[in-house]
Amino acid sequence: MAFLEFDKRVRRIERKHRKMARGGVPFIDRTGLVSMRPRRARIRVPLRGLLLLAAGFIAFKGLVLADLGGELYAERLETLSNGTVVEQAGAWIMQADPASKWVAARLWPLLN
Repeated sequence: MAFLEFDKRVRRIERKHRKMARGGVPFIDRTGLVSMRPRRARIRVPLRGLLLLAAGFIAFKGLVLADLGGELYAERLETLSNGTVVEQAGAWIMQADPASKWVAARLWPLLN
């Protein structure tokens, strides 16, 4: 029984030690003792990755728009917008925006 309590304490100390690898923040408890708390982990959003993802998606929409043409693309979006909720969300996302129209205008001579 004593070993289980000791093992639990060791695991708790090791977990705190892993968290303290990011650094610590001093705090004063209600008895006046100054000790360190682990610094909270921050969620990091890779801005470059998000921008590349958005640029790739706009390029994809432009490629599809240039390949199908404006009228057929609009018909397909209309079909999607009359479907299920997921298809409606896809139709909303795939709407032709100025950036994808610009990409389509640049790709049109290459595809046709």
